[in-house]
Amino acid sequence: MLRRLALATAIAFGTVVAAPAFAQTSAPAAADATQPTPAQVVQTIADQLASAIEGHRDELKKNQEKLISVIDEVFLPHFDLDYASILVLGQHAREATPAQRERFAKAFYNSITHRYAEGLLNYTRGRVKVLPFKGDLNDKRTVVRTQVVLDDGKLVSIDYAFRKGRNGDWKAYDVIIEGISYVTNYRNQVDAEIRKVGIEQLITNLETQGEKALETMAKDNKDKP
Repeated sequence: MLRRLALATAIAFGTVVAAPAFAQTSAPAAADATQPTPAQVVQTIADQLASAIEGHRDELKKNQEKLISVIDEVFLPHFDLDYASILVLGQHAREATPAQRERFAKAFYNSITHRYAEGLLNYTRGRVKVLPFKGDLNDKRTVVRTQVVLDDGKLVSIDYAFRKGRNGDWKAYDVIIEGISYVTNYRNQVDAEIRKVGIEQLITNLETQGEKALETMAKDNKDKP
């Protein structure tokens, strides 16, 4: 069970940059024609990631730094890191200084990326089905819904929340696996950790320990009565 969820998680963070968008190519006519729709963003990144990974899996598996750089180049331009980080910090975002918010955003993203990067190498195009579009792209938020096929053939529902920026571009800011939001999940863990050690120590832990700090937060949160 844990292995299946771990694989789904890795694919979830990858399929926002790797899911073919064949089912969502028909956007409402009122959508801003000057900016790609969320489905088109997914398609663009899919092509870029496929070009970077296909035929290079063995090389990337041996060189995590290069794998991380590929993810950064393909994913970061289409992910609203600052907004996602503020949501994860929750009420503590108001307490943090601008410098702390910036450090947290970078450290948190790096921790997540290092934790799940290698799982992306298990991704194949056939694993993901993008479901028919629902919603109005005139709104400032929308969701790209997908189903991921795991190794045992079971389907996992994975949704990607997108937010429209001031210039009309769409960026992803959350991943929802089987109804569980990663923003909400990590916000609860971050809140508990900040109450325990303070925001500065949490940021330092993420900067110096990375994915180990995430694992510690997850374990502490799970052990709570």
